[in-house]
Amino acid sequence: MSTSSDPQTPHRSAAEAPHGVPGWLIALLAVASGMTVANLYYAQPLLSTLSGVFHTGTATTGALITLTQVGYVIGMLFLVPLGDRLEKRNLVTALLTVTTLALLVAGLATSFPMLLIASLVSGATSVVAQILVPFAASLAPDHARGRIVGRVMSGLLTGILLSRTLSSLVSDLAGWRTVFLGSAALMAVLAVALRAALPRHAPTTTIPYHHVLRSTARLVRTHPALLRRGLYQAAMFGAFSAFWTTVSFVLTGPVFRYSAVGVGVFALVGAAGAAIAPFAGHWADRGLVRPLTGVAFVVAAVSFALAGFGGHSVILLAVAAILVDMAVQATLILGQHTVYQLDPAARARLNSAFIAMFFAGGAAGSQLGSVVYHAWGWSALTAFGAGLPLLAFLYWLTERRQGAGAEAGTAAA
Repeated sequence: MSTSSDPQTPHRSAAEAPHGVPGWLIALLAVASGMTVANLYYAQPLLSTLSGVFHTGTATTGALITLTQVGYVIGMLFLVPLGDRLEKRNLVTALLTVTTLALLVAGLATSFPMLLIASLVSGATSVVAQILVPFAASLAPDHARGRIVGRVMSGLLTGILLSRTLSSLVSDLAGWRTVFLGSAALMAVLAVALRAALPRHAPTTTIPYHHVLRSTARLVRTHPALLRRGLYQAAMFGAFSAFWTTVSFVLTGPVFRYSAVGVGVFALVGAAGAAIAPFAGHWADRGLVRPLTGVAFVVAAVSFALAGFGGHSVILLAVAAILVDMAVQATLILGQHTVYQLDPAARARLNSAFIAMFFAGGAAGSQLGSVVYHAWGWSALTAFGAGLPLLAFLYWLTERRQGAGAEAGTAAA
C-alpha cells in the first residue's frame, strides 16, 4: 500500500513538517472557503430586484435562498463524503467546474425556474469549502490543528458576511447578472489555483460509494460527540441566520431608512467577528473546548439582549452583530476541533454530517426568524434568537455532568 494514504504525509511541499502547513496555503484555503460559501448568499440583497425582473411575489422570490441552502445540505450529505473516497484535488476541481457552469446559467437566466435550478446546483457544489477544511486538518500536525482549522474557517465566515456587501455594491454598479457572472469567473480562477497549489492526497477508504453514505449515518450513531456538537452548532447558526435575515428589515425600516447598499455596509461590521477564529483554534489546542463552548452560548444570548434594545440604536445593533458572529465562529471552530479527532480516516464524512446539521439549523432559523419578525416584531425576534443559544447552554450542562462521569470511569479503568 502506498504511503501516500497517510493524510499526514501527502506530497512534497505539503509535508511541511514540524511547523505544519505553509502560510500561503492556509491563506489560499481560507480565501477559497470564503469565496465558495459566498455563493449561497449573493442573492439575499437582490431579492427585491429579482422579484421585479421575473415578476414573482416576495415569498416566491425568497424561495431562491431556501433552495440554495437546501442544495448545500444535499451537497454536504452526498458529495462531501466523497472526500474520503476520492483523490481530493481532483474532486475539488470537478466540483468547482460544475459550480462555474451553474453560476453562468444563473447569470444568463431568462426565467425564474431557470435561476432556481442553477442556484440549487451551485449551492450543492459550493460545498468545496467543506472538503478543504478537513483537507487542512489532515495536513496539519496534531499540536497545531486547531489553529490551522481556525484560520481556514475564518475565511468561511468572512465569506458569509461579506457576500451580502459585495453583492449589494456590484449589483448597484453593474446589475444583478454581474454578481453571478463575476462569481462564475472567480470560481474558474479558483479551480485553476487550487489545482496547481494543492498536494495530491490519496483516499482514506476504498469502500463503495453507497457504503460511504451508510457509514456517514453510522458515524452519527456511534459518536455521540458528533451529534452533540452538530446540535450545538445548529442552534447557534439558527440564531445567526435569524439575526442576519431580519436585521435588514430593521435597518431599511422607518427608524433607520438605510438603502440596500447601507445594509451591505452594515454587514461589514459583523465581519469583525471572524477575527476570533484563530484564537478559538488556539484555545481548542490548549484543551479549553468545553468551558469556552459554554461561554460562547452565554455571549450569543447576551448579544440578542443587546439587539433587543437596539431597535433605535445602530451602535447597539453593531455590537450585537459582532458578538453573535464571534460566538458562532468560536463554537464552530471548537466543534470542528472535537469532531476531527473522532476518526482521522473519516474526517470528510464527519464534517459532512456536522456541517449538514449546522446548515439545516441555519435554514430553519432563517425561516422561523422571518416568520417571528413579521408576525410579532423585532423584540420577539431577539427573544427567539436568545432562546436558541440558551437551549444549547442547557444541553451543554448535561455534557459537563456526562464528561465528569466519563473521566471518573476512565480513571477507574
